[in-house]
Amino acid sequence: MWLEGKARRGGRGGGQPSGLDRDRITAATVRLLDTEGLARFSMRRLAAELNVTAMSVYWYVDTKDDLLELALDAAFGELRLPDPDAGDAKDWRDGLRTLAAEYRALLVRHPWLSPLAGRYFNIGPNSLAFSRQVQRVVRRTGLPAHRVTGAISAVFQFVYGYGTIEGHFLARVADAGVGPDDYFRQAMSAADEAPDAADVIQESRDLMAARGGDTVAEMMDRDFTFALDLLVAGIEAMVERG
Repeated sequence: MWLEGKARRGGRGGGQPSGLDRDRITAATVRLLDTEGLARFSMRRLAAELNVTAMSVYWYVDTKDDLLELALDAAFGELRLPDPDAGDAKDWRDGLRTLAAEYRALLVRHPWLSPLAGRYFNIGPNSLAFSRQVQRVVRRTGLPAHRVTGAISAVFQFVYGYGTIEGHFLARVADAGVGPDDYFRQAMSAADEAPDAADVIQESRDLMAARGGDTVAEMMDRDFTFALDLLVAGIEAMVERG
């Protein structure tokens, strides 16, 4: 049974603290992870944020891991999932692109999510709802059942990697106190000064010029869209091959 139905240990925090509940604690956890990051998160820091003692928090969750798992599933609850009642009336390609874009945005919005997604089973209700929608969409592609998980892996492990790297980039930008475009220009200028990197940097500049896009955000969006189109085309090709 997942955390929602997990009985707490007795005797850790005395009587139930007033003014607290699991939803409030989870929401505060998400806020702290967003503002301070996973490495700095602690139960003591959370308790201070809630203006309670750490033992008061332990009345609702047994461990820090339990709380992080709750925060992970709460973040998955932000995903705007396609209407499951649309069924076959909705083209699977549109559904797949919608789910991929939502997942990418979630990973970028919460950079702490990607390491936690690799740490836990992700069997909370919101995570399972997302997985269920992904399976429904990919099953509508026409792929045989034994190929469905491979297609899901190809698409959503790509999204996981893309969103994780994008989130790391934006975190570095925030730490530097500049905008993404200024940071990118500064990074390219610094790389130009490294003689061993000159050829690679020039080739990268040529490729980026061919790609187009006036801002970092536009370049990232174009690359993501094209890469996803390649995966969709690959699924279509495999379906045609039977």
